[in-house]
Amino acid sequence: MPATRLWLLLLPAILTMVLVGVIPLFIVFEYSFYDIFTLDSRVWVGGHWYVDLLTSARFYESFLRSLTFSLVVLGLQFPLGICIALMIPREGPFRTSTLILLALPLVVPWNMIPIIWLSLVDIDTGMIGIALNRMNLTFDYKFNAIHTWALIVAMDTWHWIGLVAILAYSGLASISPSHYQAASIDQASRWQVFRWIQFPAMRNVLLMALLLRFMDSLMIYTEAFGINAGGPAAATAFLTLDLGEEMRGFDYGPAAARSMIYFVMTLFVVWVFLRSSAAQRRHD
Repeated sequence: MPATRLWLLLLPAILTMVLVGVIPLFIVFEYSFYDIFTLDSRVWVGGHWYVDLLTSARFYESFLRSLTFSLVVLGLQFPLGICIALMIPREGPFRTSTLILLALPLVVPWNMIPIIWLSLVDIDTGMIGIALNRMNLTFDYKFNAIHTWALIVAMDTWHWIGLVAILAYSGLASISPSHYQAASIDQASRWQVFRWIQFPAMRNVLLMALLLRFMDSLMIYTEAFGINAGGPAAATAFLTLDLGEEMRGFDYGPAAARSMIYFVMTLFVVWVFLRSSAAQRRHD
């Protein structure tokens, strides 16, 4: 098929991306240079919102909290997800049921997730809350920052651990049985089988999962806001919660500038990921 016809096949997807992605992006970029009272009443302020944001200590504090959260959940979810994937049966009825159970949290609406977990830790009716109360353990997620962080990390892990496990399992499923037979003949240890057979098969899908999970955890909003709205004392005020506050306050100019900065951060992360992937391919 000629190359021109191939481009025609991509035309619907390109037009869709322009309508839902490129045009709104340029509109937000334009708004970031205005102080907007209404959409028909705007005052040009130039780069004031960008300077104001990039010189704000709160922005860097929120960024540090968001980055810390991302590193914590990634450091927890990926080892656990890989371990779960290794334990999933390779065949039989339990494989399908296990994969379905792992996928169930992924289809729960995001606004319902904090409600579910707040119900679970309720000391009167929640399973976790009652268990902690019987062990004489106090869990105060409203006023104890460590407890709030623990709850959000546990909630996020419950929500996304299935994605990591399923993607890791998809890599494991691609391994030919002959590889395991050869390892058995060579009397390879369990670690050697994982290091030289299983992990290389999972690496590509885990890299994609790493990118997706890092970006999603860095921009967490609905779940964190539903737990404690950034509290206590702004201990969980992540980047997206600051953006949400500006949107709710109808500060569209600062919110647009903040959105553009977040967009540049996203591009940078994707660029680093692509460079790392290309370097890994050259090494292989």
